[in-house]
Amino acid sequence: MPIWKKILYALLGVGALAGCVWLAVLITHKLDTCTEGIERVGDECIGVNGEGYDFGTPEIRDVSRAIAAQNKKIDGQPHVTVAVMLPLQSDRAALRRQMRSDLQGAYLGQRQANEGEGEPPKIRLVLANPGRDYKQQGKVVDTLLRMADSPTDRLRAVTGFNLSLGDTEKAVKRLTAHKVPVLASRISGDRIANEDRTDGTAKLRFPGLARIIPTNHDAAQALANFNGERGRENRRTVLVYDQRQDGYSESLAKAFSGIKEKGPAGPAAMPFESPAIDEAGSTGNQFAQTANNICDSGADTVYFAGRTLHLRIFALKLAQVDCKNRHYTIVSGSDAASLRQAMTEQNWAQLRGTDGRPKVTVQYAAPAHPDAWRTELAEWNRKWEAEHKRKPTEAELPQYLTEPLAALDTLKKQIESARGEGVRLGSDPDLQDSRTMLVYDGLITIGKALHQAQKGGAEAVPSREDVGRQWSLLQSRHRVRGTSGLICLTSGGNAYDKPAAVVELDPGQQGLGQLKFVGLGWPTGHEQPKNCVIPSSAP
Repeated sequence: MPIWKKILYALLGVGALAGCVWLAVLITHKLDTCTEGIERVGDECIGVNGEGYDFGTPEIRDVSRAIAAQNKKIDGQPHVTVAVMLPLQSDRAALRRQMRSDLQGAYLGQRQANEGEGEPPKIRLVLANPGRDYKQQGKVVDTLLRMADSPTDRLRAVTGFNLSLGDTEKAVKRLTAHKVPVLASRISGDRIANEDRTDGTAKLRFPGLARIIPTNHDAAQALANFNGERGRENRRTVLVYDQRQDGYSESLAKAFSGIKEKGPAGPAAMPFESPAIDEAGSTGNQFAQTANNICDSGADTVYFAGRTLHLRIFALKLAQVDCKNRHYTIVSGSDAASLRQAMTEQNWAQLRGTDGRPKVTVQYAAPAHPDAWRTELAEWNRKWEAEHKRKPTEAELPQYLTEPLAALDTLKKQIESARGEGVRLGSDPDLQDSRTMLVYDGLITIGKALHQAQKGGAEAVPSREDVGRQWSLLQSRHRVRGTSGLICLTSGGNAYDKPAAVVELDPGQQGLGQLKFVGLGWPTGHEQPKNCVIPSSAP
């Protein structure tokens, strides 16, 4: 064989081998990633993306693309990055719909923050998927910390956070330890919160953390204050709580146990144990026994400290017990805001019973409800006119009702504006579950902090520390007018006397039931002070 042929065959062989190696690397890379920058871990897509990626969840595809379009719109303008950290994959349709509601709030809040203030810096929004139950949060936090140090990404806040779990706490702890401001929009567990002290001696466990939802302690107090005598009569109440390690359930059980009751002793607390947040396990069997024991005890008000999935099962088991036509009220925390989405027509029929009177009513402290402000304002006006024999002037109207109502109207205008522009969000935002409202409030709160921290020219970008220091200044005249209520943050970054929207599942007469707003509950027992000036005796 001529030498030139040998050289040609050798080159072809080397080329073929290189091609095989390249193909193998490409295939392996594709197997290990879901898209550019998003790592595949088991059956999950873990990482951070602001380019419209849906993390394999079709329900959030449209709203993810809407966020990407908003990001593109501010290209070339002074901006910072804000991350929304939430689990973005699930096998359960109800949870996927909740993710869509959360991201709809994030998108609408981004629009309002970028348009409403009209000043730099603008917000570029990215989605951060930490995996189911935040199990892969470490990988995501690594990425977010790199983005915080990056002169191009300029990450200045992380929001979202919807589950009070140990891994959620680890993520918040590490981010705040690196001076990345965190605004938790939906976690109510007491563990992920700073202590409030008025003597200046408190050392913050999470420096740079703000929360815009009441803690479980505050929510429990608000419910007790709202229910008055019924919720505090010892013999009529019983606590049912989940023994599984879960920050939300643990702090809710502690909060319910701390309600001051009176009268003869009632039944002892009744535990159950679930296998996981989104797994039923044998809870149905446990609840069948618990329901019978409650029937024998004489209690008719049940404080339930557990997750939505198990609350639904418990309510249905309680409705099946034939207990001398007794009507039960189950009282629970903010996680129950997702309960309505999981109810079927058959479930509603079970709660409804056959005599036209609901066998079981589920009441919970929702972090927000779209009917709250208009309903409460109408009642306030009725009482005012009955007492003063005239209509109130605008200056006499209670700002703790009028300002949130105005904020809700602004949110609705953003929804209409997006619809008019042809923006697709996957569905019309359903404000009744409070998710869209709370995440929206989180974004406008971050937007206000960013604009107040901005110094120098338009190109200047506030530091992480400057943004984090703004949280405790968002009160009095700098209060945030949120759709969920006035947001006035304490020195520890907690929402002061934030009202709970007391909501009940109303089975109705037939078909699908609905959420019914029944009133506002205040943690302190009374509404926030004028202009939201936090008193020195604030707990």
